[in-house]
Amino acid sequence: MTQQSKHPIGQLAAAFVFTALSAGAALADSAGATFSDGDNFSEKTGQELYANVCQACHMDQGQGAVGAGKYPALAKNENLESGGYPVYVILHGQKGMPPVGSMMSDDQVAAVVNYVRTNFGNDYKDPVTVEDVAGAR
Repeated sequence: MTQQSKHPIGQLAAAFVFTALSAGAALADSAGATFSDGDNFSEKTGQELYANVCQACHMDQGQGAVGAGKYPALAKNENLESGGYPVYVILHGQKGMPPVGSMMSDDQVAAVVNYVRTNFGNDYKDPVTVEDVAGAR
């Protein structure tokens, strides 16, 4: 037996991993997805953060969804009137929502909160500041 044929399972596994990684990269490129590195999100603007972090559950227009869980609508949501509420939920989580703020800087949390509070039919003009977020951590 040659060296090559002694480990066909290992070669098959390596080929599978390579194919899976290549397909994942191609899929991400074709979908225009942004992947963050490590334990922190890399997106900077509220719109980018919403699109790549929040939209999967709260939907593209903030309309929310019901399925495997209940994802509340952010569109025309009176609970967003007080900027402290969404800051708290992002930082500490609530019910089915994980505390994603632990993977964001204070700037990022403020940016996504301000984005949601001024879009989707929400018109709350008092912006959340970086200091507000730091005080809520």
